[in-house]
Amino acid sequence: MTKAYDALIIGAGHNGLVCAFYLAKAGLKVRIVEARDVVGGAAVTEEFAPGFRNSVASYTVSLLQPKVIADMKLADHGYRVIERPISNFLPQEDGGYLKLGAGLERTQAEFRKFSARDAEVLPQYYDALENVAELLRDLALRVPPNVGEGMRTLLDGARQGRRFATLSLEQQRDVLDLFTKSARTMLDSWFESEAVKAAFGFDAVVGNYASPDTPGSAYVLLHHVFGEVNGKKGAWGHSVGGMGKITEIMAKVCRDHGVEISLESPVAKVLVDGGKAVGVKLVGGEEIAAARVIANVGPKLLYERMVDAGDLPADFERRIKGFKAGSGTFRMNVALSELPRFTCLPEPGEHHQSGIILAPTLDYMDRAFLDAKRDGWSKEPIVEMLIPSTVDDSLAPEGCHVASLFCQQFAPELPEGRDWDDEEEAAADCIIDTVEKHAPGFRASIVGQTRLSPKGLERKFGLVGGDIMHGNMSLDQLWSARPVLGNGGYRGPVKGLYMCGAGTHPGGGVTGAPGHNAAQVILRDRGLFAPRWR
Repeated sequence: MTKAYDALIIGAGHNGLVCAFYLAKAGLKVRIVEARDVVGGAAVTEEFAPGFRNSVASYTVSLLQPKVIADMKLADHGYRVIERPISNFLPQEDGGYLKLGAGLERTQAEFRKFSARDAEVLPQYYDALENVAELLRDLALRVPPNVGEGMRTLLDGARQGRRFATLSLEQQRDVLDLFTKSARTMLDSWFESEAVKAAFGFDAVVGNYASPDTPGSAYVLLHHVFGEVNGKKGAWGHSVGGMGKITEIMAKVCRDHGVEISLESPVAKVLVDGGKAVGVKLVGGEEIAAARVIANVGPKLLYERMVDAGDLPADFERRIKGFKAGSGTFRMNVALSELPRFTCLPEPGEHHQSGIILAPTLDYMDRAFLDAKRDGWSKEPIVEMLIPSTVDDSLAPEGCHVASLFCQQFAPELPEGRDWDDEEEAAADCIIDTVEKHAPGFRASIVGQTRLSPKGLERKFGLVGGDIMHGNMSLDQLWSARPVLGNGGYRGPVKGLYMCGAGTHPGGGVTGAPGHNAAQVILRDRGLFAPRWR
């Protein structure tokens, strides 16, 4: 083996970099091994056509924890996020449109075009959502109580449950609704306009291979609203330089603290000796010794492909096989010679700087999912378009633009033995057709493109089933049960093996929270600091 490290992290995605920073800051000798030739995991910026650059997979900012931003001093190194002037823009099938965001009164004015009642109840809806979102913010940087640790489990559970106990009965009912109900059931209880319900319901299917009618989909909606940008809660924005700028800065900060980062170093297996993780073996044959191994890859990838089954408890192995992963996501980047001209709002404007959602109703979203389950992918997919070059001219030549197309629903595995490599082009054409219906001339403006099917996302980024969340965000796979009850505190079932990726609490998105929390657990286990209750 090569020289030993205090900690070896598999994967230089943002959570791995965050974890490495905190460990190195505490004095540990840390090395990261990354399979690709660039840091960042799914948060990377690449040139995909001459002169055109864009975020390849993750594409927008809100959930990155303010504490992580402050602790790593990202702003001192060039981190900058430009807020969207409005949150979302939804063209409607009848030629109208709905804009969401830019303040309560303005959104209410938009809602009145569809329903005076919906405009009236909007403040109460926002209050209900914010109360529960604040609960999530409070839990995001806390280690979940790990079942099986006796008194510590009880004390951690009591401490973290204290905030829930202070909520009013009405607020506790809101929590129950958002954690258990379908997005449609929850939204039907608030609103009457289909356009309004679609505006909020879209978040329930982002990265979620499910219908808005699926029980528990309301939580996925909630998961997308507990972030903030530049101190504004619930806001979304664009990272100047793309998402890769964030992870480039994180990598620099890590190196400044002594972290070694090895690129093009894919891991073949985690080495286990005497029931303890002692290092890793790379695909090229090199073995690296470490006192602890921390995996910033999804649970399916780690435990089904990197750890020998004989090194895992039988029950844990069975449960990981049942761990649900697969988000039904198809990701495209397109280089454009001009801005799209939407039939309902053709001239350039603030809507081009927002999230453009092509999914006018919950019924449309439900059909997309049902079609994907039956046929493999929907002929009328859900498409969210962002055009970051409208606020960041470094991404495209003058007068041109880049657009991110984040699309649902596309089955992680095609039925009848079909292969995504054979159907990726046809699916991409369908996505472009969907945009073309709302913005005639869009296809003719495309001068370059990249496309990643669920299989392509797995091949490029190691996202099993193309799952951008590293695993479904369903109630049975959240908090202390993410990924498996009894191993929800960032520790794997093998001594010395930890997890720090989105397959742990609080889940997917560019948050940095799993990396932060895992580092605290590792430092606690090493005796460098004690939990507050002691």
